Amino acid sequence: MLVPPVRHPGYTPRRAAGLTGYERVLARAGFVQVAGIDEAGRGACAGPLVVAAVMLDPRRRSGIGDIADSKSLTAAAREEAYRQVMALAVSWHVVVIPSEEIDKTGLHVCNIAGMRRALAGLSPQPEYVLTDGFPVRGLGVPALAMWKGDEVAACVAAASVVAKVTRDRLMRDLHTRYPLYGFARHKGYSTRSHMRALDAHGPCPEHRRSFANVGGVARDPADLEVPGPTGLEAFDPTDLDAPGLTDREAPDPADLEAGDLPCLEN
Repeated sequence: MLVPPVRHPGYTPRRAAGLTGYERVLARAGFVQVAGIDEAGRGACAGPLVVAAVMLDPRRRSGIGDIADSKSLTAAAREEAYRQVMALAVSWHVVVIPSEEIDKTGLHVCNIAGMRRALAGLSPQPEYVLTDGFPVRGLGVPALAMWKGDEVAACVAAASVVAKVTRDRLMRDLHTRYPLYGFARHKGYSTRSHMRALDAHGPCPEHRRSFANVGGVARDPADLEVPGPTGLEAFDPTDLDAPGLTDREAPDPADLEAGDLPCLEN
């Protein structure tokens, strides 16, 4: 006689469980402190890759607003979500990986290393980790990779908001240093206006030369260099400029020029 496999009741979140469903299920399984990790800027051809890890207060995370899929939020809503996350987080850590490092070691390698470094910066350390998209080895704690994690898990959504808002502010700062490219508008993604500026002026030091659409433009960037900080890591994004224009992982259509549609990302 075949015996059906044992199923542990209560360890599977229902579809209607809401954004905190996974964290509540993990708490029933004994994992109370759960962290989420996500990145912003992976598909951009200029600017840094920003990785954030966030661990929400398990007693208060149900009070978080609707921050699922931060790419779909308006700029104002994302800034408000950022303030909520900062208020409800037990711990958070941001890692900024400059374009030079991305060119040197590769985008995916930087992404994985950034996730590990972001997690290592949390204190206290979580008991479980949820990552967006793909699994990450060597985290040192149990982990689960989730497809579109920022749409189904509160801690991943919170990490997504922190990463995106932080990178938006950095790109606005880069716009003041390299105003020829319009970084404040498209945030370094391959829009038509960005590609026109790249063709006209060549790449600046913040462009990722390992990307085909940048590497194919032969220019000497020395004339565009402006002294400034590089390789920032483990900083407080609240020290950056006040909120302004923001992107939605692909640029916000409201910020684009007429006829300026995003090109395919690398």
